[in-house]
Amino acid sequence: MASITLQQAAQWCGGQVAPQYKDVTFLGACNDTRKLEPGQLFVALQGERDGHDFISAALEKGAAAVLCTHCDGDFPAIVVQDTRKALGDIAQQERLRLGMKVVCITGSVGKSTTKEMVAAVLGSTYRVQKTPVNHNNDIGVSMAILAMPEDTEIAVLELGMNHFREIARLSDIAKPDVAMIINIGTMHIEHLGSMEGILQAKLEILEGLREGGKIILNGDDSLLWNLHKTVENCTYFGVNNTECAVLGKNVEENTGLISMNVRCNTAEFPVELALEGSHFVPDALAAVAAGVEMGVTPEKIFESLAYFENMAGRQEIFQAGEYTIIKDCYNAGPESMAAALNVLGNRQGRRVAVLGEMLELGICTQAEHYKVGRIAAEKADILLAYGPSSDRMVSGAITGGMEDTCAKAFQDKEKLTAVLKQMAKPGDVILFKGSRGMRLEQVIEKFLTEDK
Repeated sequence: MASITLQQAAQWCGGQVAPQYKDVTFLGACNDTRKLEPGQLFVALQGERDGHDFISAALEKGAAAVLCTHCDGDFPAIVVQDTRKALGDIAQQERLRLGMKVVCITGSVGKSTTKEMVAAVLGSTYRVQKTPVNHNNDIGVSMAILAMPEDTEIAVLELGMNHFREIARLSDIAKPDVAMIINIGTMHIEHLGSMEGILQAKLEILEGLREGGKIILNGDDSLLWNLHKTVENCTYFGVNNTECAVLGKNVEENTGLISMNVRCNTAEFPVELALEGSHFVPDALAAVAAGVEMGVTPEKIFESLAYFENMAGRQEIFQAGEYTIIKDCYNAGPESMAAALNVLGNRQGRRVAVLGEMLELGICTQAEHYKVGRIAAEKADILLAYGPSSDRMVSGAITGGMEDTCAKAFQDKEKLTAVLKQMAKPGDVILFKGSRGMRLEQVIEKFLTEDK
């Protein structure tokens, strides 16, 4: 990563530095003293807890300087009105100074997996850096940029949001050369009002697009396809829409393997994924589109996707004693729930769905949980639902034909775990899926480690 002087950073963000500290340098930034590394800039953010209360601890751990709104003491600092905005401003200028190409990815479902696939494909040919896990807001993206080495050729950044204008700010910081929207789903509809509202929020990614930048969209998504006559420099990927420039053909699924041919312009080449579930196909096609845009050869695309391994917590499938566990606890919305249940439904053996609440659905909450219950009735033999809307999932499952003795709702993880232990049998396939706030990984840990 690059060494930045306090004077330079202050000029970038409109801050003030005491003259005796203007030549002090820092390497990267961090807002958490538990993760802070010596030499970094400590960012004193003001939220539920005031980062200024941790300045002394940050300096003791070796912080080179502090980004703060007030300086109570004699130490290297950049003083600004708004530390969060200043962090983004510094990252924006560092992104421009480094001069690498930037690929930004947003969407309602599958952003992280797509980011990892895009990084894998581009990493076969270029020096690539990417946003770490959970670093998809303005704080995380900014810190990721400030951590990038000088020789970075391409940065792959995941952009998340749950309110209007958040993507706009991220796009302004990142200044993408390629902007990608992989789908429009119901996640965060509570704050955005409608699917059209979600679309508008996602389209904010175009506001920071650099001149001549490329746009990559999912042509199977009707809301995104409706833009094809009005959006310039756009490439569509898809399976069902034969007008897509990057088209997946002859998709076949076997346990642990997805194969297809991809038609791109006049060329056609194979793609294989060591993954389960058709929901990974659009992610892979998006990665192919990004690879083609950046000049990666079909041979390198095939190799990088064939050896691709998903991130921890995203549909990890593993054997634990006599059980097959599908761990998908990172997040959940109606679309990803349906996809996970479809993977469960394709498995042999008795199928158990342990499903947690889907958050931020607003007025759609009850209806969407009911729908998930209906799907669970088709794909699972047992449903154990957890969270405020668990009774709606159970109602949907029973209406869909599941026996009431096989569908149970819980508000307590201890009781859920206890019932799971009682009901689980050797050979069962058990899916754990829920929003991040449900922390279903805690249920997995207790189920697998405590005496039954």
